[in-house]
Amino acid sequence: MAECGAAGELPQRRVGAKEQQNGEPIDSELAVDERKQRDREERETLVLWKKPLLTLHYFTLELLITLKGWICRLWQQRQTVFGLLILLILLSIAYRIEGTHQKYVRYMEKKTLWCAYWVGLGILSSVGLGTGLHTFLLYLGPHIASVTLAAYECGSVDFPEPPYPDQIVCPQHEVGVEGIISLWTIISKVRLEACMWGAGTAIGELPPYFMARAARLSGAEPDDEDYQKFEEMLDQTESAQDFASRAKVAVQKLIQKVGFLGILACASIPNPLFDLAGITCGHFLVPFWTFFGATLIGKAVIKMHIQKLFVIITFSRHIVEQMVSLIGAVPLLGAALQKPFREYLEAQKAKLHHLRGEGIPTEENWLSWLFEKVVVIMVCFFVCSIVNSMAQSYAKRKQQKYSESKTE
Repeated sequence: MAECGAAGELPQRRVGAKEQQNGEPIDSELAVDERKQRDREERETLVLWKKPLLTLHYFTLELLITLKGWICRLWQQRQTVFGLLILLILLSIAYRIEGTHQKYVRYMEKKTLWCAYWVGLGILSSVGLGTGLHTFLLYLGPHIASVTLAAYECGSVDFPEPPYPDQIVCPQHEVGVEGIISLWTIISKVRLEACMWGAGTAIGELPPYFMARAARLSGAEPDDEDYQKFEEMLDQTESAQDFASRAKVAVQKLIQKVGFLGILACASIPNPLFDLAGITCGHFLVPFWTFFGATLIGKAVIKMHIQKLFVIITFSRHIVEQMVSLIGAVPLLGAALQKPFREYLEAQKAKLHHLRGEGIPTEENWLSWLFEKVVVIMVCFFVCSIVNSMAQSYAKRKQQKYSESKTE
């Protein structure tokens, strides 16, 4: 565990190196900048489709280093970890002992796993400063759309559990009265999963916040390239920036000057420029609960209701029918494209009305096949990006050690 303490000394070494650099001539600083640029370009070539074996090797080494770091942190918090283990053992005993409490245990288990699933997807969506897995488009959006279509078709949202939410089936006592389903009814049905997903996206903004805050408090030169780009953006004059950089600076100034309300405003709308909010708030030492509280309210409450309304309105019955009719109006390809869409909708309606004990209709449609393949491709791309990123992080470690050995 002594190695864990040694890791904490690295920031001081970087500070000393930075101070030493500042005392050197400008030519030396330019040479250092050129070397950093060459190292960055060399790391960017370390990807699976160019250097698969080396990338996997570096990824494995970086993964081992990361696991070692986590173990060190857990060991430093061993009292908390021990308390959590005791709690987990007690919960496991209560889970296995028979009694009247079992129905509450099963209910809590189901809700906890359901919430954890959507929180995890939310974290995956916001992690990586915009390069994360876009789980709203892949999972939450389609889920809300399927609930909306089923609600209008069944005339109810009281889907039998199980199989809901794994599969949506109309209740056997179908109301069938057109217009009985309101927007608020569908919003209430999907509120839990949507808010949990929004909370996950807020949690995903925390790592950049803590990184930038720690770098500002310690005065150390951070290793994170996104933070370095952020500092470069602050140093540049507005006249030398493009529109995207100007927009990022505007968001940064809004957050810095307005505080809680500025963060809340930026987090409450679908805002791709919010990716740098964690770094901005950490850099300017915005209090944790000011940043996280505003982000949580904005993303999990306000923004999620805006996105839910958009999906529900888009997939309401009359809008869907109008869209299918518009597809048919496309010259030349309209009729050919309209047919699979109508077949897909009819197949989904048939699945909603099948009775228990009967076989579920499994008619394959190229639209569902295409969507499944898109999901698989995006998940694979996300996994590859993680492997590439971790391999490049290890390459950066090697480059830094080589630079330090040369300066010594």
